[in-house]
Amino acid sequence: MNGICTNQNPESLLECMILIRAFEENNARLQAAGKAPGTCTSVGQEASAVGVVRALGKDDLILTNHRSAGHLLARGADPGRILAEVMGRADGYCKGKSGSLHISVKELGVVLTSTIVGGELSLAPGVALSQSMLDKSGIVACFFGDGAACEGIFHESINLAAVWNLPVLYVCENNQWQAFVHRRETMGVDRISEWASRYGIQSITVDGNDVEAVSSAASQAIARIREFGKPVFLETYTYRVRGHYEPDDQAYADPRERSRWAEKDPIDRYKEKLLKRGLVTAADVDWIHESVNCIIEAATDFAAGSPFPDAAELLTEVYA
Repeated sequence: MNGICTNQNPESLLECMILIRAFEENNARLQAAGKAPGTCTSVGQEASAVGVVRALGKDDLILTNHRSAGHLLARGADPGRILAEVMGRADGYCKGKSGSLHISVKELGVVLTSTIVGGELSLAPGVALSQSMLDKSGIVACFFGDGAACEGIFHESINLAAVWNLPVLYVCENNQWQAFVHRRETMGVDRISEWASRYGIQSITVDGNDVEAVSSAASQAIARIREFGKPVFLETYTYRVRGHYEPDDQAYADPRERSRWAEKDPIDRYKEKLLKRGLVTAADVDWIHESVNCIIEAATDFAAGSPFPDAAELLTEVYA
């Protein structure tokens, strides 16, 4: 485990968000330098990942999407092994076979990352049904974006979970963008929780750039699922700062909108809160950044030094 994202105290939440931001910006730099393949980042959405994942228990399972690094790091995954996987190296979590778009970490309960938009939604009811039939205590947290919410599988998945009373926490990270298309072009509502509520389940929208608000809402939702065994829908209203896929110049995005959301940056907001409350000092924040930079440097060295998989691994651990 990465040692930073291990508990719910305020300083740890800030550290974890800073780690996620630094990890993904480092990935983008490596890609720009031709040292790593392109990847989808979740820069600007760190409060959503940290607030939800850190509220989960050790027996809970995670299904995530193509913007998975934040969820993995918040769960405690090792940055070096994630980066090695992104770079296709043998020391990655999936031996370099998944890249960033299909990674899973069984020991941390991360069942899969799906590059197919909405793919994780199609699997969430089945995984949750398995948990129920095997009388396991863990719930299933399913992360997806507003783009996936426009697909039929979104409605099928939630309807089935509602009818069968399955322990699923649906987490829609509404980051306003669906690849290169703005959310306003594809849906007539502003809050996707309005759709989910039609299936008779508790549905909540929360400020996805406020880690405390996300953590509180997630904790209450998870407690409700554990008590009643029924699904809950949590929408984290946030913003994707970088492009859909590295590299992406975001020429399609309104600079005024980007500027407005930049003022709501989740890391800056939380940092200011903690400083005002006296829970951290400026020196503490500087130390966090220095510590994270050391972690990222070590992760980069580890990944770059990892060998590529042997050709004999080509057909191992595949289903067909």
